[in-house]
Amino acid sequence: MSAATRKEWKEAIIEYSKELKLPAIRKYLEEYVQEACQRDACYEEFLAQLLQKECDARREASRYNRIRLAQFTHKKYLEDLSIKDLPEDAQKKLKILKTLDFLREGRNVILAGSPGTGKTHVAIGLGIKACMEGYKVWFTTVPLLISRIKECRAEQTLRAFQNRFEKYDLVIADEMGYISFDKEGSELLFTHLSLRAGRKSTIITTNLSFERWGEIFQDPVMTAAMIDRLTHQSYIINMNGNSYRMKETKEWLQKQQLA
Repeated sequence: MSAATRKEWKEAIIEYSKELKLPAIRKYLEEYVQEACQRDACYEEFLAQLLQKECDARREASRYNRIRLAQFTHKKYLEDLSIKDLPEDAQKKLKILKTLDFLREGRNVILAGSPGTGKTHVAIGLGIKACMEGYKVWFTTVPLLISRIKECRAEQTLRAFQNRFEKYDLVIADEMGYISFDKEGSELLFTHLSLRAGRKSTIITTNLSFERWGEIFQDPVMTAAMIDRLTHQSYIINMNGNSYRMKETKEWLQKQQLA
């Protein structure tokens, strides 16, 4: 085959890849052609490797999009956790949670304990891992969730929001207990979390023990019902312990002094 003919075929492949939206093939075509020629690879191997590159690129793009759409406030990975500094109960149960079996089983996770012990880090870390493995995740704080529900109701888009809310494989509701709610907010939160109960997983982080949840909801009956729904067959992690965040701050200050 002449050089001119080879060039024409490459140009045709580039055009076809644009029309079929195959950017990785367009990007790596020349590299893989040269490599195949050097190794005298068969046509099937060359094509399979090029298509594999396209598939890998698409998977990576899908992971990135799932993480972006999850709206995490920070990128916190499980690999960055200092396991030995987590509360004892978290150390024991993190290995189970990292399998993401709780997602496949539609079970909730409740991380309850004192501030700074790694609740949000663990929750986001599990969320990012879920995104990487193909699950659809949404992160929010509880106060923002209630505000969003109220806005949707005022704009008459509540049904559409509920449909999306139900379909997430995992919802992470951070900071339960930092702000108390009015009766309307409590009822809306209860209704929406109940939509997912027993079918889809929700991770709740809270600085209050269950005995103090009445301070948030200000309704004993609703409080009891909320706890019953959220804790049924759930993983409840005791996050009381020394401040993980304070330890990181002290280590950072020591590094600044040495710099």
